[in-house]
Amino acid sequence: ENEDLVLGYISGKIRKSSIRILLGDRVKIEVSRYDSTKGRIIYRFPTKDSKWKDTKDSKD
Repeated sequence: ENEDLVLGYISGKIRKSSIRILLGDRVKIEVSRYDSTKGRIIYRFPTKDSKWKDTKDSKD
């Protein structure tokens, strides 16, 4: 419905935690009230097919 393009940058908490954000990841963005084309990435949603779960299960 509304497909505006937003330039997002990583918030300090995500940067400190060394969370990787790749192209195609689903994220939550806090949009600036002064400029609706800029926003801060505040959360990265977990992926459905997590590679970490697969590697832990295959070791057993």
